[in-house]
Formats: sequence, structure tokens, C-alpha cells
Amino acid sequence: MNTENENLPVADQRGNSLVYRNLRIWPPILLLLVILVCRYITWIIADGPSYLWMIAAFGPMLAGVLIVIWWVTLSRASWAERFLGLAAVIVLAVVTFNLMDKSMQGPGFIVLSLPIGIATFAIGAVLCFQILSIKRTVITILLATIGFGYSLAIRSEGVRGDFSMDVSWRWTPTAEAEMLEARSSRATALISDVSNVDAGLENPQWPAFRGLDRSSSYSGPKIDTRWKTNPPKEVWRVPVGPAWSAFIVAGDLLFTQEQRGDMEAVVCYWATNGKEIWSQELESRFDDPLGGPGPRSTPTLDGGAIYACGGEGLVLRLDAKTGDVVWQKDLRDLAQKGPPMWGFSSSPLVTAGMVIIYAGGNQDQGLLALDCEDGSLKWSSAAGAQAYGSPQLVQVQGKSAIGLLDESGVRCYEVETGNALLTYDWKHSGYRSLQPQMVSADSMLIPTGMGSGTRLIQIDSAVTPWTASELWTSRSMRPDFSDIVVHKGYIYGLDGEILTCIDLKTGKRQWKGGRFGKGQLVLLENSDALLVISEKGEIVLMETNPDDAIELGRMQAIDGKTWNHPVVVNKRLFVRNAKEAACFELGLAQ
Repeated sequence: MNTENENLPVADQRGNSLVYRNLRIWPPILLLLVILVCRYITWIIADGPSYLWMIAAFGPMLAGVLIVIWWVTLSRASWAERFLGLAAVIVLAVVTFNLMDKSMQGPGFIVLSLPIGIATFAIGAVLCFQILSIKRTVITILLATIGFGYSLAIRSEGVRGDFSMDVSWRWTPTAEAEMLEARSSRATALISDVSNVDAGLENPQWPAFRGLDRSSSYSGPKIDTRWKTNPPKEVWRVPVGPAWSAFIVAGDLLFTQEQRGDMEAVVCYWATNGKEIWSQELESRFDDPLGGPGPRSTPTLDGGAIYACGGEGLVLRLDAKTGDVVWQKDLRDLAQKGPPMWGFSSSPLVTAGMVIIYAGGNQDQGLLALDCEDGSLKWSSAAGAQAYGSPQLVQVQGKSAIGLLDESGVRCYEVETGNALLTYDWKHSGYRSLQPQMVSADSMLIPTGMGSGTRLIQIDSAVTPWTASELWTSRSMRPDFSDIVVHKGYIYGLDGEILTCIDLKTGKRQWKGGRFGKGQLVLLENSDALLVISEKGEIVLMETNPDDAIELGRMQAIDGKTWNHPVVVNKRLFVRNAKEAACFELGLAQ
């Protein structure tokens, strides 16, 4: 290429100077590479800081803006081309935004539509940089039209943990619509068909989020880990409404929460075949463009009653046998606060005749205690504003307390009064959505997401208020919203998206391997194994081996993005996501 002549004007047949020059293409090529790097930054830098998700989310759009600036200022296009190209991009963006599916009018437009539309514009300019006529701009605009037009044909199904977007063709029915249609023709089981109902309700095997003590540990019979010869057997599979709730289990009964159109539902299923027994539906629908629609919390069973918290803040006590409403309250009224960005997510804690729920209100309206009998407010206490975890009962040197993680650190409260017993400051720049975990009489784990990691603290409860000191902090375990488990002196969990083992004594990494997205896991304590459900709905059996990541078996369990916690009870595994639920029978060790 003759670089000396590339800037010379080109004359038309009448001799007029039109100043068509080869485009300067290294800036858009560089910015296209920036878009790709930003999109996959969380994969490229697995141990990066908390703000990487912001780079993945907003980096491509900002690079796109720079591409537009390049076109207007540094491209060497004629001024007529520059004006035409800029006008076309603006018009295409505005038209696309107004005609696209409503689910895309938010993060979808920022994360997907703008980057793709502007990137195709840049690709057109790069491909046609030597065409010295208005034709190159026309071709570039046509490619941009295709890029922006793609967004008109899709709808958003929310984002994954790495901020990639799940999309479906706009004209296809949603999984929720298919579920509602299937449910209308699906037979239900009567409560009288379920045996040993009272016994199961009196002694539920898995009565709350992550089990009785929120540790996500199954201590039942030893599971056969030879999945190559004795894999899990599917018992049943049913469509369910969207929600990030898990199951709770009481004998032959399963309870969970779902979104069903404009109605938020607490649902009871028969554990043996997945048939619906009853559902209690109230008009409420929380929907955010990142997580999608539906409740975020898991119900709690206590004394024959179900306690549930919806995404918009409706708190219910239901009769576990019939689903009848005993009382109903609204966190928006009690805490004088609307739903947070990703909805009210606190799974209720029931203790001492009270229902304890995190609401995140101002002043002393952060943590609320409601009377189990009538839902009246017993006490309220201050808590942070950025928490998506749940209160839980902890035993500190023989003393019961309510533990809660928020963006400022960890707090412990007196059960009867809500008075603060411990306020340990460890600020995190984002939210916390995990559970604290006592690992000894006076030691507590504080798991946190990207940028902070996990910390072990030692609590001194000899005097009130309690004090705590740091034992270690490890950036090798940053589980975000994927809870951790502890087994035989080691911590297992997802560091970002990669399964990791760290030493409980030191916080030092033992190993790291295997990408599972933002999945969840349950400890099979007597089997020395982890049952991991990946973000893609795969079940993976891992050995709890501190020396190496050893996979024992793998199978696809359910379809679609899966953030819901798995549950194992009596050799049965219950899994669900926003589309379907399934039950698998696990073989027992001989």
C-alpha cells in the first residue's frame, strides 16, 4: 500500500475534490479487541478484584462509545460520511431501544445491543477502509443495521454470574408461560394421599434454607460415590415457576416458592412424584433485569407452619397442610423501605417464638423480629443496607445469638431483645449474600465476594458487647453468592467460578480447579464428598480431598441457569432452578 498517497484527495469527473481517504483503522481494531477482552475479563483474570464484573458489564459499551468518537474525529472519513454514520448509529440505537422486547430495555441494551451494534459498524468500516467512495459508509451502516437488528429478535432471560446474558428468540414462549400452560392440565395430589404427614411436619429433615443450621451439610447414610457404575436415577421432573428459592423437606412433603404470572406462590409438592398438593398465591411480582422474576428466599418450616418472604417483601405464615394464610405482613411497611436492587432475599429464621427477617431499613429497622402467632413486631435492630443473606442462629462459647453478614461486616444480636452483641467491622465495597459459619466455639468464618475474600475471626463473649479479632484473611476464597462448606479442617467453595479448597487453620489455598459458574454445593458429610450443581444445571460429585480436586461423577440434571441450592434427604437429591425441578435417587454405599 502506498502510504504517501493515502491522504491525497480523490476527484470526481468534474474535478471537484471529495477528500475520500483510506480510513485510519488501527483504533477500531484495538477497540474491538478491548470489547472482547472486557467481555471475557473474568475468565482471563480469575483472581481479579471485585470491580471486574463492572468491566465485563460496562467495558464493551464504553469501548463502543470510543468507536463512535473515533469515527467522528479520527477516522479520516469525509465530513459527510462522519455525519451520516453518526446519525445512523444514533437512529439505529433509538429505534432498537423502542422496538426491542421490554426485557432488553435495561442491562440488555447496555451489555448486548449497543456493543454488538457499534461493533458491527466498526467491522464494516475496517473491511471497507480502502473503498474511496460513499459506498463504504453505506455498507458500514447496513452491517450496523444487522447488528442492532439482532436485538429486536431476542428477549433477555437474565444474566449469568460472569455477566453473560441468556437470551431466547422473542417469539418463543417463556419457560414460565409453558409452566402455566402445563400446570392447567396437570393433576394435583390431595393432602390425604400423603402418608405420615404429621410425623414429617413434626420432625422435618430439611426445614430451612441450607438445612437446620444453614450449613448445607447432609449427615445421613453414606452415598455410593461410584457414579460410573451406579449413577443417580431420575425419579421425577416437573416444570416450576421462576424463583431462586430452594426446597425444604418434611417427610413426603416439599415446599418452595415460585412466580406464576402476576402471582407469587408458596407451593407444596409430593416428594415421591413431584405432584402439586397445594399452592398459596398472592398478587405480587418482583422482576429485575439481572436475576429475572420471582422470589429470592427459601421458606422455613416450624411447628406445622410455613414462613415465607417474597421478592417484594410480603411475609406470610401458612398452614403447612392446607396452605391457608394465618397472617400476612409487608416489609415495605415495617421497614419503610422498598425492595433492594435484587429483591428481598432473606430466608426467615424461626426461633424463640419469633420470625427473624432481614429488611435493611434505616436506623433500627434493619433486622426485624415478628411474633409467630400474629406477625406483630417484637423488636427491630440496626443492620446494613447491602445484604442478601439470611439471619441464622449461632452458638458462641455456649451462648445463642443471631448472626448476620452485611456490607459493613458481621453482626450478632441477642435473640430475645435484638440488642447488638457484636459489631465487627470489615467493610466490603459491594453486597454480601452469604452465611456466616461457626467453625469452633469462638471462631466464625465471614465469606465474601470478589475483592475481599474470606476471613476467620475469633470472638470473645466474656463481656458485652463482644469483641472479635482477625485470625486470617484469604483472597483465595471469594464465593460471591455461592455458599461454602467446612469439612475436616478444610473449606470448600467456589472462588468466583472455580471450585477451591483452602486450609481452615491458615486460609492458604490447597487447590483450585474446575469451573462451575456461580453454582451451589452441599456437603455429603459421611461420604467425604461434595455434591456440586453448576450454573448450567450439571450435578458433579467431588471428593473432599485437601490434596487435589478429584471428580467422581458428573451428569446433566436440569436445564437452564441454576443458582438454587441443592438438597439431599434420605438418599434423594432435590434440585430446581427457574424452569424445572427434579428428584434423583442416590445409591447407598454397600
